[in-house]
Amino acid sequence: MKKALLIVVFVFTLIGLAVAAGGYFIYQQFLTTPNQNTQAYVLDIKPGMSFNKITQTLVDEGVVSNVHLFKVYARLEGIATRVKAGEAAFEPGLTPTDVASLLISNQRVEYSVTIVEGMTFKELLAKLKAVTNINHTLTPEAQQSLLSELKVSQSHPEGLFLAETYRYRKGENDVDILRRANRLLASYLDEQWQGRQNGLPYKSAYEALIMASIIEKETGRPDERPEIAGVFVRRLEKKMRLQTDPTVIYGMGDSYKGNIRRKDLRTATPYNTYVIPALPPTPIAMVGREAINAAFNPKDGKALYFVAKGDGSHYFSATLAEHNKAVREYQLKRSKNYRSSP
Repeated sequence: MKKALLIVVFVFTLIGLAVAAGGYFIYQQFLTTPNQNTQAYVLDIKPGMSFNKITQTLVDEGVVSNVHLFKVYARLEGIATRVKAGEAAFEPGLTPTDVASLLISNQRVEYSVTIVEGMTFKELLAKLKAVTNINHTLTPEAQQSLLSELKVSQSHPEGLFLAETYRYRKGENDVDILRRANRLLASYLDEQWQGRQNGLPYKSAYEALIMASIIEKETGRPDERPEIAGVFVRRLEKKMRLQTDPTVIYGMGDSYKGNIRRKDLRTATPYNTYVIPALPPTPIAMVGREAINAAFNPKDGKALYFVAKGDGSHYFSATLAEHNKAVREYQLKRSKNYRSSP
């Protein structure tokens, strides 16, 4: 009788071990088997979202095949309490261990927004307003509070954000993007200011930024920016007015309808460089690194004038007589109302 009992216990032990071994095999197979999804799935994990809801969603979407086994693994590895919020992208072919690792990692979906060279602050606000997956806190009337939050000394936001592409995650504030753009500009501008050449007609790095914004609006050709910078620098040195149309347009604001009249050239505004004998008080647009480089590295030469040739390039002249001839050649034949800059 005793022997029979031992045999029964032994048999049940073997069965238990077999079941355990089978369960362990199933568990290990679950952990190492890739999902069969053919498309990526993005889960927006909200702050405070329960792990049960996260897991059930992943199972419903085919990212994880077994809700119970995944919860067991998560409990053993302490996953449930370490999940990071944000949009997590689960690619096809992930194993449950891959999924768990992604849940607790900082890897989240990123988007991009580009501040374009020559864009004004008003245009930048409109562009950010059109981005649907960020938190909108800025209004056209919020300029001073923005400047205060950014801790900048300038009284106007124009030109204070480097033209560049910025990455962000869903739910970030628009101010966060602008803060990065401002810090990047400040860092690069300061770097260029510290290494500037002697004799430049700028009293501060901010004046160089103003010059860079004018260069940015005058040409989109990288090869011409240093040459245009040279023209404007020489005009400043000779106490000549810059006479550049983009500053007039900026000073006109919403009254600009696509054409500058002679009356507009004579109308005094802080930005009308046909009237003021210096740089305008602020930048007139956002700038990129190349325009800043041009402002700090103007091309040597004698040119004091330039005129658009109609193909995106400009003709540069050292004398007014040569300039007037170039205007007749390149522009007056095309439009009698054309004016060139400067």
